[in-house]
Amino acid sequence: EVQLVESGGGLVQPGGSLRLSCVASGFAFNNHAMGCVRQAPGKGLEWVSGISASGMTTSYANFVQGRFAISTDSAKDTLYLQMSNLKPEDSAVYYCAKSPGAAVVVRPSDYDYWGQGTQVTVSS
Repeated sequence: EVQLVESGGGLVQPGGSLRLSCVASGFAFNNHAMGCVRQAPGKGLEWVSGISASGMTTSYANFVQGRFAISTDSAKDTLYLQMSNLKPEDSAVYYCAKSPGAAVVVRPSDYDYWGQGTQVTVSS
């Protein structure tokens, strides 16, 4: 059974940082691209970042470019999203997601499994 368990969300002030973690199980982590998608209240799913199965290719939405960094630790089957210089508009539930293939995908509908989500709130 595929499981994706996220942690690391919380309340942070504008300009602060958080690191989200997503522990994967039930599939060959090294064979699949992974990604992060968020959903703010009243809005649709918004792709944030993706990383290829090899970890060699990363991609970011324009609105997080230069502020967020995605990475994986294959020894721990874990995906990380380091978020810096957070803004109030980054407040959302953040989901990690698994791709059926090895290449980065940028549409939420392209992911086949999702975690339960973790809330990130950026507020003073």
